[in-house]
Amino acid sequence: MMKYTVLAMSASAACAFAPAPSANRMTTAIKSEEDKDAEMSKAIPFVARPKILDGTMAGDVGFDPFGFAGDEKEGLLNMREAEIKHGRLAMLACVGWPIAELFDKPIAEQLGLPALLTKSGESPSVLNGGLDKIDIVYWVGIVALAGIVEIENMKMKEEKGKNYTPGDCNFDPLGLFPEERLAKMEMQTKEIKHGRIAMMAILGFVAQEALYGVPVVAETPMFFQPIF
Repeated sequence: MMKYTVLAMSASAACAFAPAPSANRMTTAIKSEEDKDAEMSKAIPFVARPKILDGTMAGDVGFDPFGFAGDEKEGLLNMREAEIKHGRLAMLACVGWPIAELFDKPIAEQLGLPALLTKSGESPSVLNGGLDKIDIVYWVGIVALAGIVEIENMKMKEEKGKNYTPGDCNFDPLGLFPEERLAKMEMQTKEIKHGRIAMMAILGFVAQEALYGVPVVAETPMFFQPIF
């Protein structure tokens, strides 16, 4: 009888030190069930789509691995506004960068002006240098133009209120933006996708010229020179 009593007491003591089912484990289990039921991202099929990225915005495929979109709609719209503006600037830069390398020198010679490219023929930039050659008038004009665009953008936000579309600067001189809802979404998707590609491309231009010291038009002549 004494042996059974000792064994019972030992078992009770052992149970006292055994880890109880933790709330963290229960929470993890609940989250796992939620993840199973959650809609998966189109961009990364094995990752759950962030709830705020519900597919209603153009170009939204549920890709936000770093959580930049946040949890509030207002923050998401601000990020979209910034993305569109940076994308538009990048598209302009992707066109202007190689054009400058191709035509700056011959045009400058025709007009009797100094060429603004670097000694190796690269476009002026922070990494390439040469920005000191550009006239102050150009920078003043750029800042003034940016200010005008931002002012017009603020006007559109105030006038349209909840109907405002991120990136609307009241600029469509050729009337390319359609009126029909689905056509609008298609046009916006095209713009955001081209802007994203352009942002990666201009980053590639900058990195390539900084690393190799060769103009983009010379590094990849098949894109910028006649093939015959």
